[in-house]
Amino acid sequence: MAIRPAKCVRDGEKVAWTRHSKKKPRKSYIRTMPHKDLNQQRMGVDKDTYDAAYHLVCRNDKLIIRDNAMEAARQSANKVLEDAMPANYFFLVRVYPHHVIRENKMVAGAGADRIQKGMRRAFGKPMDRAVRLKKNQKLLSVYVKKSEISENAVKEAFRRARMKLSGKFSMVEGGTDS
Repeated sequence: MAIRPAKCVRDGEKVAWTRHSKKKPRKSYIRTMPHKDLNQQRMGVDKDTYDAAYHLVCRNDKLIIRDNAMEAARQSANKVLEDAMPANYFFLVRVYPHHVIRENKMVAGAGADRIQKGMRRAFGKPMDRAVRLKKNQKLLSVYVKKSEISENAVKEAFRRARMKLSGKFSMVEGGTDS
C-alpha cells in the first residue's frame, strides 16, 4: 500500500503519541514501534578545528515531519557536502523521530461497504514515525572551516534539503559551540 501524503500528518497541533514501554510492551499504548527510516545522525569528520556553523531552522510555529522526508533531506544535503568538500565538514541531524503516526486503513473497491466498519474503532495502527518541530528549532547543522566555497556548498545543501521537507525553513549562521 502506498504512503499517505504529508499533508495528512504535518499539522503540529495534534497530540503527541510517543508512549512505548520496552519492559512491558503489552501495557504500553504502542505495542510495536514502526521502524525508523532516519539511518544516520552524524556524518563527515568530527574535528575541533571548525570555525563556522550553519543551521537549518524551522520557521513554522508547530510542524510534524515524517522520518522518510528527513532521510531524503539528509541524503541530498550530505551528497552535496561530500562532493564539494570531502572530509572537511561535520553534518549533524539534531532531531529524533519520537512521534508515532497512526493510520486508520480504509478499504476501497467493489463491495467495500460490506467489509469496512467506517469510523467505528477508528483509532488507527502505528504506521510511521515523525519529528515534532517548534519555531526556531534547529533541524540540521553543518560545521565547516570558514571559506566562500564552504558557505556556498552549505547554502546549496540546505536548499536541496528544504525541497524535501514541508514547512518553512531558513539558514542561520551560528557559533561552533551551539
